[in-house]
Amino acid sequence: MLLEKVASQLNIQPETLERESLKIYLERQLRIVESELLTLAQRYGVHSVLELDEKIQQGVFHETEAFDDYFRFDFLESERRKLAEILAGL
Repeated sequence: MLLEKVASQLNIQPETLERESLKIYLERQLRIVESELLTLAQRYGVHSVLELDEKIQQGVFHETEAFDDYFRFDFLESERRKLAEILAGL
C-alpha cells in the first residue's frame, strides 16, 4: 500500500503519517471554509448567518439579493463546526 511505502521511506510509522496527513488536510479545508465565511461576512457587514438573518428581517438587505449567500453562509458555518470537531478529536 502507498501509505506504508511512503512511511517506510520517511522512516515514520504509517499511523503517524496517516494522522498527520489527515490533520493537514482538515486544517487546509478549515482555512478554505473560514476564508469563504470571511468574504461573506465582509460583503454584508456581519459576523454570522444569524446576524445576516437579522439584517434581512430588518430590511437592510432584500431576501432575494441575499438568498444564495444566506444558505451558503449557513452551510459554511456548519462545515466549520464539523471540521473543528474532527480536528479536536485527532
